[in-house]
Amino acid sequence: MFTINAFSRDALLLTARLLLATLFLVMGWGKLSDFGGAVAYMAQTHAPFPELAAVLATVTELGIGLAIVAGVLTTPLALILAAYTLITGLIGHPFWNMSGMLRYDNMIHFYKNISIIGGLLALAATGPGRFALAFGQRTGSDIRR
Repeated sequence: MFTINAFSRDALLLTARLLLATLFLVMGWGKLSDFGGAVAYMAQTHAPFPELAAVLATVTELGIGLAIVAGVLTTPLALILAAYTLITGLIGHPFWNMSGMLRYDNMIHFYKNISIIGGLLALAATGPGRFALAFGQRTGSDIRR
């Protein structure tokens, strides 16, 4: 049986946090640096109140992304980000309403969102690990196996 020691588990959790947060940080920064484009995209997807939607998306992606990297409030924020990722997949990648190559492309993006949700749920279940600013949270090395 393959086992991972506590240090390796915590290093893997840090790596997972960094990799999961990368998408949200890059996309949130893109929205912040081109806010007009973010508003136009929200309007294109028929999101209600496009400006408010762009603000919420930017704050969610950058704010929670940074918190996940730091390991702050990891469990509740990973769950919030999982719900956000599901909602954005349903709104932004409705492949079931499309055809041809556009359907295929959006189907890939939708199922990538589903896979990201899986990673966020796993992170919520394990906690941030010891390489985090956990503020009283359970860490990966605290979990009993």
